[in-house]
Amino acid sequence: MLNRILFLIALVAVVSCKAKKHLVGVNKRADTVSVNAAASVSAKINSIRAAQLQFNTFSAKAKAELSLGGSSNNVSLTIRIDKGKKIWVSITAIAGIEVARALITPDSIQVVNKLQGLYLAKPFSYLYKYTGDKIDYTAIEALLVGNAIPQLLTYDVQLKADSTNQVCSGTLDELAYDLTFGPNLHVTQTHLSNTAAGQALEVLNSQPMQVSDRTLPSQIDINSVAGIKKVKISIHYNKTDFDKPLEYPFNIPSGYEPAK
Repeated sequence: MLNRILFLIALVAVVSCKAKKHLVGVNKRADTVSVNAAASVSAKINSIRAAQLQFNTFSAKAKAELSLGGSSNNVSLTIRIDKGKKIWVSITAIAGIEVARALITPDSIQVVNKLQGLYLAKPFSYLYKYTGDKIDYTAIEALLVGNAIPQLLTYDVQLKADSTNQVCSGTLDELAYDLTFGPNLHVTQTHLSNTAAGQALEVLNSQPMQVSDRTLPSQIDINSVAGIKKVKISIHYNKTDFDKPLEYPFNIPSGYEPAK
């Protein structure tokens, strides 16, 4: 059960990575067309960044289905986010019994498995055993609210447009990515692949819901391949709130044993 919880937490960033700083040189012989094209890309990326969901705190209740290793589990989730600081998750079984609770910060991850009386308390880098060593906490936050992963919105990308969508394509180190944005510049599909590592991740955002003046997907489907491991996670939000005072209760009960 604890491994399933870790996968649920980790796989939303299975191949996401931090962008390296790029040194951009100035080609004095660049013609006007190239300069205008670069300016157009920069303007569009700035527009996409501005269109992403903005919040200080986020809370949600959701139904989720996790498929891993040929078996499937249906659970309920309560998710709370203090942007840039912490993600709190409570996992409840169908019978209404809380089976696990997790607290993730940019520096650490803690999980209690209430079914088995186990706990995990590790640095954030512990997730690297599931996802590789190029994880970013902000990527997890972004995917949970239907935003584009911030590190992928660079000016060094290719943009293609049709009558409805914008597609942003690029590479970071060994990571290739395609982001599809709808008319409102919200991301509808994220596809990441790292061929050398045998990793791929596809995230589909659908069924937009309106919460006050904000729009976010109520359905988030995550399909991941990491070597021989294939995982599918479907999250359906049925209630969300923004910028309300939240509590993030977490403790490791006495008598719990560390997970091996």
